Amino acid sequence: MSMEPANLLTAAVAARRIAAGELRSEGLVRHCLERIAERDGDVGAWEHVDPAAALVQARARDRTPPRGPLHGVPVGVKDIIDTADMPTGYGSPIWRGHRPARDAACVALVREAGAVVLGKTVTTELAYFSPGRTANPHDLGRTPGGSSSGSAAAVADHMVPVAFGTQTAGSIIRPAAFCGVVGYKPSFGTISRSGVLPFAESLDTVGSLAGSVADAALLVSVAAGRPDLLVDDGPAQPPRVAVYRSAAWERLTAGSQAALDGAARRLAEAGGDVSDAVLPGWFADLAGAQATVMAFEAARSFAPERREHGDRLSPQLLDLLEEGAGCSPAEYLDALALAQAGRQELAALFQRHDLVLTPSAPGEAPAGLDSTGDPRFNRAWTLLGTPCVHLPTGGGEAGLPVGVQLVGRPGGDARLLAAAAWVERQLA
Repeated sequence: MSMEPANLLTAAVAARRIAAGELRSEGLVRHCLERIAERDGDVGAWEHVDPAAALVQARARDRTPPRGPLHGVPVGVKDIIDTADMPTGYGSPIWRGHRPARDAACVALVREAGAVVLGKTVTTELAYFSPGRTANPHDLGRTPGGSSSGSAAAVADHMVPVAFGTQTAGSIIRPAAFCGVVGYKPSFGTISRSGVLPFAESLDTVGSLAGSVADAALLVSVAAGRPDLLVDDGPAQPPRVAVYRSAAWERLTAGSQAALDGAARRLAEAGGDVSDAVLPGWFADLAGAQATVMAFEAARSFAPERREHGDRLSPQLLDLLEEGAGCSPAEYLDALALAQAGRQELAALFQRHDLVLTPSAPGEAPAGLDSTGDPRFNRAWTLLGTPCVHLPTGGGEAGLPVGVQLVGRPGGDARLLAAAAWVERQLA
């Protein structure tokens, strides 16, 4: 048996070893807490960690038989997701110290499956673009992405094997890309948003950040009550892959262009049926439609904060809320209509293909901590409600992580995850 530190284990392997009596949850949690103590002063991934409380949870798991597939495994929770036993501040001074009355549904379900909630990971302000204090663990002078900044950084730095994130534009896939981990944004509505800060009702999606496709699927499977989403290591039929370089191809760095082209070539060599996606020119307008929907709905979601605490909101967020308040219902309905047309176009595409291979982010994590990067390669897929998986493929020009995004048919998460596991093996 490997003697590697327990915090380097995948969630699935750790759960199996705990169930077999080969590993204690307390030992695993201690290793994670030691890593946090060693590194989080620099990385800043955590908003709240109570080591004593985490160890109490772990010891309780060690005293009982396995309750579910995450028994004894530590999980990070993005700080826009409510937890009854620790503060949830939503990344905003308005809500600092807020104590929710109950857990969010997804937190309650992973606890029921035996998980140890290790702590709350840093989010940007109200899950928008104004950054928290998190740095990219690969280069502390660069952004980890956002808004699931802390979750991505904590997983990348081996502080926790899996963590919850959320996505309204690109808030799971982009930080996964910048931090070099797997990000999984499920189909819209797969995980209940009860107890999750509302931003844009048509877009908000709870998902996972992890070290592997199997781990990302495991967390979502438990939180959604969907055992069909679990991924095994068995053989899968090589998928039919549509390569979509997007209208913004010229905005990609050379490293990200090479990552996509290299992945397409390797999948074809491995037996995948790889061809270019055929999509209409107006498909490029979906990113703008997503921005319209997000602004319009955010202005309604955050009307109380804007009205009562506008002086405590960042200029970035105020600008978005003002834009959304000024957006006409006709503009909003036109954006929703374009989304529906996009879904119809995708339905035709997925009759010929199993997944779309497309960029995750413009390039490596940008330098500086005053921005979380550009979500343009994620917006359309969030608007369309598709399941998306980011897979790291290696390093870009500066040696920092780059990767690719896999997109599936809305509701076709199990098929996408099986295909993503196959792609992961080919790209490894």
